[in-house]
Amino acid sequence: MLDEVAAKIVKEKGIRFKVKRAGMLQYLVFKVEKVFIGKDYYIELHVDRVLDSSELKRVANETHLPVEAENARAFPEGKGANDFLNIQIES
Repeated sequence: MLDEVAAKIVKEKGIRFKVKRAGMLQYLVFKVEKVFIGKDYYIELHVDRVLDSSELKRVANETHLPVEAENARAFPEGKGANDFLNIQIES
């Protein structure tokens, strides 16, 4: 199950997060989305920008959720897609 930080982000359906992009600090909006794997799905944060893999990994570890950008995907340390299967996103 999700911890308190991740549950709050999922409930709000996203987060505005400070990242280093192209040598500058920027605030980007990450939205909660479902990624389907056959009939199951897992949730992740998605941003429609290109980010360095180190920044993706940092965001994943700080939010405790998987993160996907236009160029890559990162999971929190020690976790994979199975840890986030079929978590409900409130409407």
